[in-house]
Amino acid sequence: MLRFLRNRAQSTLIQGLVLLIAVVFVFWGVGSSMRGNRNSIAVVNGQEISIQAYQRAYDQAVEKYRRQFNGQVPPGFFDKINLKGRVVGQLVQEELLRQGAAAMGLKVSKETIQHQIEKMAAFQKDGHFDLDRYKKILARNRLTPTSFEGSLLNDALTKRVVQAVGSFAVLPESELNTWIAFADEEIKLAVKEVKSADFEDKVEVKDAELAAWYEQHKQTYTTEPKIRVQYLLFDADKAMKQVQVSDDELKARYEKEKDAYRTPEQRHARHILIKVDQQADEQTVAAKKKEARKILALAKAGKDFSALAKKYSEGPTGKNGGDLGFFPRGRMVKPFDDAVFSLHPGEISGLVRSPFGFHIIKLEEIRPAMTRSFADVKNELAEKVKEEEAKTLAFKNASSAYEGIMRAGSLEKYGKQKGVQVVQTNFFSRSSLAGGIVSDPAFVKEAFSLGKGELSSLVDVKKGYAILFVEDVKPPVVPPLADVRKRVVSDYRMEKAVVFAQKTADKLLAQAKKEGRLTGKDVHQTDFIKRGTPRTENVPGEIIKDAFSLSPKTMFCEHPLKVGDNYYLYQIAERRQDSKTVNAKIKEQLRKQLLADQRTRLLMDWLADLQKKAEIWTNDAILK
Repeated sequence: MLRFLRNRAQSTLIQGLVLLIAVVFVFWGVGSSMRGNRNSIAVVNGQEISIQAYQRAYDQAVEKYRRQFNGQVPPGFFDKINLKGRVVGQLVQEELLRQGAAAMGLKVSKETIQHQIEKMAAFQKDGHFDLDRYKKILARNRLTPTSFEGSLLNDALTKRVVQAVGSFAVLPESELNTWIAFADEEIKLAVKEVKSADFEDKVEVKDAELAAWYEQHKQTYTTEPKIRVQYLLFDADKAMKQVQVSDDELKARYEKEKDAYRTPEQRHARHILIKVDQQADEQTVAAKKKEARKILALAKAGKDFSALAKKYSEGPTGKNGGDLGFFPRGRMVKPFDDAVFSLHPGEISGLVRSPFGFHIIKLEEIRPAMTRSFADVKNELAEKVKEEEAKTLAFKNASSAYEGIMRAGSLEKYGKQKGVQVVQTNFFSRSSLAGGIVSDPAFVKEAFSLGKGELSSLVDVKKGYAILFVEDVKPPVVPPLADVRKRVVSDYRMEKAVVFAQKTADKLLAQAKKEGRLTGKDVHQTDFIKRGTPRTENVPGEIIKDAFSLSPKTMFCEHPLKVGDNYYLYQIAERRQDSKTVNAKIKEQLRKQLLADQRTRLLMDWLADLQKKAEIWTNDAILK
């Protein structure tokens, strides 16, 4: 709740920079000495940070990670990431910011914070601030007005510091133009691929060289362990023939599990989405809202909703007329969900704000909730009950047999006593399974976990239960060359072919550089490629990335580039600046991004200077 309230009170800038400050600390660390109050977690230039403040911050950090991991935080995770140190670091950085703000003469009045709180919707009743509601909400979240207002005061002060430091950022027009030129450079390439597979037939295989090569690589050819087992299978499918289920049993089961056969109410809706980033400033939100209102007016005036969605919606369903199909309550984000389930068929909502932006929703149809009748599900339920009881019967038979095997002394003796045929397999490995029950993952896992002469417990397999005995084991061995010669020759040729391909590529590149052009019927000419293109049809991304790393006057790659087992050489045939694609909007976006980077660097440098000059003590005894 505190996170929610504070986020409503902060700008996008401050939320991002508070995270930045925490990250900066992780890499800086803090100092330590023997000074300081034992009741403090840290002291920054004589200002104490209480253990209580540390504990609150630590608990919040733990809760954040628990939410991220859906409550299942890996054991030892907090120690691994040094969460205690990170939390202390963040508190130290916040204190440095406050002290830096004081040194700069920056202040935030209590009245400013009070006005801010009064405007927060969470504390309002009938559109007005309610003091009793304010105190109750804070109490439920184990907060006092003093601590909450103090946190908002710190956030506001941090925002002013960030703005003050960032105001010194300057972006010369020349730097902006340099970045535009960098981002919008395009090149054409002439590319030749030298495939190693083309040289495999040219590799001469001599017995002495092959034997020497195999000696170096023989561990690669080590065989898999193989085992031979005996087993008994207690087949649940066969046990089903013995299972009888009455209608009364099925009816009782149906009543018990009736909810499983209930389909909740579903609604068929369309929507038009005008995207708005959650971190967008107020001006952007207002502009998007105005745009959405115009479209809403068209929809309310009777314009075809599907056509409007195709024309205006910025969501992925726009091309389908905004059609979302049928969905139950709870499938969509809450504001959208609440709106849809308050509409009547054919009705169009007002503007609905969600984390994705502004929605205009039209409800097409309601499919009422229904429960399938007993008659409808009887056969399906009977099959389910029979399978369960058959599995239970198979388990009882397997358990009884297992006790019998223990008394008899072995699986083989038990089979002879009971007249039961014990199945014996041939030798098999994990990669060469015989099929049937021997290919069942649970069977294979259990079999290879046993040693020679060991009996398994009951193994739960897909067909029922199995009991198996490992009769013999063939351990892994390095085979003689003669046994794997065909495979070794193939691998040898492939490796040597790569060497041939490299040498050929080196010669071709040297020749191209000498002649000043890359020629040949198998040279591929690309269209213009932009920086950052992942790949083209015939050119891997590694080649494109390397080409853009060359200096403007360089035409050829420095050396052939190996991608997989093949080599590529290329020539930059043409360069150009695609300045026509850089409109005023893109230029302004780039300007804002570069200015934000400048502000970030200034803030980091300022914090580094504060850190360097500060006297900081941390209570290492508590952190251990």
